[in-house]
This record gives sequence, structure tokens and C-alpha cells, in this order.
Amino acid sequence: MSSKKDTKPCCCRKKMRSEKEEKDLITRLNRIEGQIRGIRNMIEEDAYCVDVLTQVNAARCSLNSFSKVMLKSHIKSCVEEDVRNGSEEKIDELVDLLQKMMK
Repeated sequence: MSSKKDTKPCCCRKKMRSEKEEKDLITRLNRIEGQIRGIRNMIEEDAYCVDVLTQVNAARCSLNSFSKVMLKSHIKSCVEEDVRNGSEEKIDELVDLLQKMMK
């Protein structure tokens, strides 16, 4: 995945992922992107409101699923490593994140 080397990071923190994990995440995001394009096409083609809203819900479920995968990975790697090193910074960060996600 050469695109990582061609762009500047968006912030100072990074997470190294395995090639498989990255590929799986990108596949999920591509699927979600396709769902969003499909919704746009439905609007352009004057699709019935309920049909559009059904697809919006499907896209939302896909995003939620993506978030769960990311959250699991974060807990099993970043948070776990931080706890092993005797720090609780990532736990506090995780609690803040979960509070935001549950709004």
C-alpha cells in the first residue's frame, strides 16, 4: 500500500497495522463509499423516500460495524499496550471516545 508513503500523516500519532488488517479496513470503507454513492444515485433518480432511508440505515449499520472493528483493534493493541506499560492515558482517551460515540 504505497499511498501511506506518498502522503503526510494527518497528526503526530500513528498506528501500524498489518497488511491484512489494512486491506480489510479499506475493503469495508470501499463498500461504505459505494453505499453512499448508491444513495446519491437514488436521490438523482427520484427514488422513493422509504427506499432511500432504508439504504441510509444500511450505510449507518456498515459504519457502526466498521467502528466496532476499529474499536476492538484499538483496545487489543493500543490500550492493552498502554496498560502493560503502567499508563492509563489510553484508558482515559477510550472512555472519552466511548462517551462521544454514545451520544
